[in-house]
Amino acid sequence: MSLKSKLNEVRSKVKEVQEIYGLSHEVEIVGVTKTHPPSIIEESFSSGFRSIGENRVQEAESKFKLLKELPGLKKRFIGNLQSNKINKCVSLFDTIDSIDSKKKMLKISRAAEKINKKIIGLIEVNTSQEIQKSGFEVSQLDEIIECCFDKNVEIEGLMTIGPNTKNEKKVRQSFRTLRELREKINQRIGHRKLNHLSMGMSGDYKIAIAEGSTMIRIGSLFYGLRSL
Repeated sequence: MSLKSKLNEVRSKVKEVQEIYGLSHEVEIVGVTKTHPPSIIEESFSSGFRSIGENRVQEAESKFKLLKELPGLKKRFIGNLQSNKINKCVSLFDTIDSIDSKKKMLKISRAAEKINKKIIGLIEVNTSQEIQKSGFEVSQLDEIIECCFDKNVEIEGLMTIGPNTKNEKKVRQSFRTLRELREKINQRIGHRKLNHLSMGMSGDYKIAIAEGSTMIRIGSLFYGLRSL
């Protein structure tokens, strides 16, 4: 099956789930191209993708240098961002989708200010409360809200990674918690509404869509096993 056909298949499944739950909002599909060669990014673009996700700054830098011009392609950083990579990440990417602490948020803001860039971000929340995962705790509501008013980073929404379990109830609860947290935040921040809920990957995106996801990150369903 071609990459374009795979994308259309996922789009169809997203719509099917939305119809069941009475939803109709747009869902951004991010092609997770990490560990794949630059040619995969170009093929993704020609197949209809307008967002790709990378999780290593150094790898992305070497790949992006080799890309032909792809107008309208949004480059999203989706990995755990190390402090010593922040400056380079801010210059390379359009969005940082894994802002997992206030301290890191401030460093990203300073890096963006240095190059006079307004960068888009998503706040990562550890809704499954797994100790191996990064992210704000759900209880850190005030700190998350403070991040929404930075002058150099435009926070567009929240992100979470579902728990590593086959228990659908636990996965669903993790996603529901993020949606409910966004509702609480939006009640308090006035006109600066958070629009995005980035949740759902290859194995659980249908559950995420049912819980209101506006952005899913899909890798293996599109590209198979990692090549690097």
